[in-house]
Amino acid sequence: MLDILVYEERQQAAAGEAGPCLEYLLQHKILETLCTLGKAEYPPGMRQQVLQFFSRVLAQVQHPLLHYLSVHRPVQKLLQLGGTVPGSLTEKEEAQFTTVLCSKIQQDPDLLTYILEGKIVSRKKASREPSALPREAASVKDKEHPHSKAPDRASCGTRALTTQLPAETQEPDGGPGEGSLITSLIGLCKSKKSRVALKAQENLLLLVSVASPAAATCLVQSSPCCPAIVEHLCRLYRSVPTFLDPADIATLEGISWRLPSAPSDEASFPGKEALAAFLGWFDYCDHLVTEAHPVVADALAKAVAEKLFMEILQPQLLHVSEQSVLTSTALLTAILRQLRPAALLREAVAFLLGPDQQAAAPEDSPRTLCSHLIGHCDHLSDEISVATLRLFEELLQKPHEQIIRSLILCNLEGRPYVARGSPEPESYEDTLDLEEDPYFTDGFLDSGFQPSTKPPPAPATNSDGRTAVTEIVNSFLCLVPEEAKTSAFLEETGYDTYVHDAYGLFQECSSRVAPWGWPQSLTPLDPHEPERPFFEGHFLQMLFDRMSRILEQPYSLNLQVTSVLSRLALFPHPHIHEYLLDPYINLAPGCRSLFSVLVRVIGDLMQRIQRVPQFPGKLLLVRKQLMGQVPGEQLDHQTLLQGVVVLEEFCKELAAIAFVKFPPHGPHVHLSPPSEGHV
Repeated sequence: MLDILVYEERQQAAAGEAGPCLEYLLQHKILETLCTLGKAEYPPGMRQQVLQFFSRVLAQVQHPLLHYLSVHRPVQKLLQLGGTVPGSLTEKEEAQFTTVLCSKIQQDPDLLTYILEGKIVSRKKASREPSALPREAASVKDKEHPHSKAPDRASCGTRALTTQLPAETQEPDGGPGEGSLITSLIGLCKSKKSRVALKAQENLLLLVSVASPAAATCLVQSSPCCPAIVEHLCRLYRSVPTFLDPADIATLEGISWRLPSAPSDEASFPGKEALAAFLGWFDYCDHLVTEAHPVVADALAKAVAEKLFMEILQPQLLHVSEQSVLTSTALLTAILRQLRPAALLREAVAFLLGPDQQAAAPEDSPRTLCSHLIGHCDHLSDEISVATLRLFEELLQKPHEQIIRSLILCNLEGRPYVARGSPEPESYEDTLDLEEDPYFTDGFLDSGFQPSTKPPPAPATNSDGRTAVTEIVNSFLCLVPEEAKTSAFLEETGYDTYVHDAYGLFQECSSRVAPWGWPQSLTPLDPHEPERPFFEGHFLQMLFDRMSRILEQPYSLNLQVTSVLSRLALFPHPHIHEYLLDPYINLAPGCRSLFSVLVRVIGDLMQRIQRVPQFPGKLLLVRKQLMGQVPGEQLDHQTLLQGVVVLEEFCKELAAIAFVKFPPHGPHVHLSPPSEGHV
């Protein structure tokens, strides 16, 4: 039959006209008969043959067929058979059948509404094509509106075709989208055969990217597209074990929907395949939102936020079980790492941070999810603290201004951390009042870390800001006293290596925030404006509190705290730069900055050093252990010694960041890194 139909069409003189054989096929419901035989599997194997025949007819016959009722009805019935039984013997043929339908929809997007709802989209009929059927918007109902009798061939010639679809008729079998192309495709996406699943995913991606607004609206409102996709995502998430190690989750970074299986060269762990399946399908949802029509993208992003974020993840993040909190936090971090499209990022930010961007007060109780997550960064469980800090570090790398504004900038607006009406300090020692600080006892001053008897003059600032940057860089590099430094004894641990890394990270951060229109200079202070209470915000408060305990915390936790602070310091906003990186800032009474916190830590360190025998030798040994140069062995005061190493490296990192982004009047976006050893 197929050969006859193709041959007849090639011999047809007038394009668009149906030949007698095609007319016969359409009028006598041959396709419906074949569909019935395929559904009944009579004889055995008939369904496979019917699917192949439909695929070839639709692909090879150029005459538009999907607008005819006698073609549409069996196509819909075949779709109801497909994708419903996992592991079906006809999965390959079902995939080929849906591929042909999707290619036809790609050629004519108006067909999408027709295929999904049984509607025929209206299109004007050319007078020279009497055999073309008008595509009146209508549903299909074969029982209530049967075909009208075809006219006699003797009088009507080539017009003896299947009756045009009656207007305003209804599909009898279930609601819109039930057993539809979307359902069939999503069923095939779950196939164990990787080629079948990949082909179905590609076809679904093609459907959601159809540019027609009407088709996109139909896909959202009249099909199970978004709910079915997200339901499968949630099902895969629930199949992931709740006892996964965050380190194991991090090993599967970069899973692609085209290759969803976990890499075989990675170490195996329980739940690896389930985790890879979830991350692979999330990556697919991410691509769907990226490629889809904006109407579909927004609907799909909202569905992910409602079903996965709100209904599943939020209760787990707020659960009393530490294991539940730990695993869900690590999974959310993996999700954020893969998340790219703006629509999905907008929903994720709204979920994590909420709509409130007002400056927080110290007495505010945790009301939002963000407040609880910040509390988790200071959790009794170090594992939960590290995992949540990683979550915030990942969040800070996303191109969405509300993130940095909600966490930091809303509290720094107006520069309330700067003292009003007082002269600028001559040096940062004057600002910090080291000699009046309780940490700086006589014993500490006698140990060699003494402020200058003659304070240096206020830092000079040239037009290019280089003199000022030297002052600031040296402030951080000289903060750790010589007896607590060990990097000079080892190679490749100098400050210049941090400059190279900071330069690349700052360029990346600057390009990410460029569209946000941040000011290039500080907001001028009104000397007559009264001082108002300053609160750094819950996020910075938590980080400063953690930083003040760096000598008492585990090494991994210290690394994560300093990593988040470095990410914050990279942002090229003048207020962030001033508050986090300028040691010469004249702080208002009761305020603290990152530099003042570090100075207090150094004061605490100098007191502790006196109680550790052979401190320099032990400190160097610990650094070599951390670098893998000597075997690890347990030492007395190991937490303290590791904290000192992190502190020294963090000060060098801050100095490098200040160098590449200074001056405060506007970041040097095009600064070249200095030559080795030059400050």
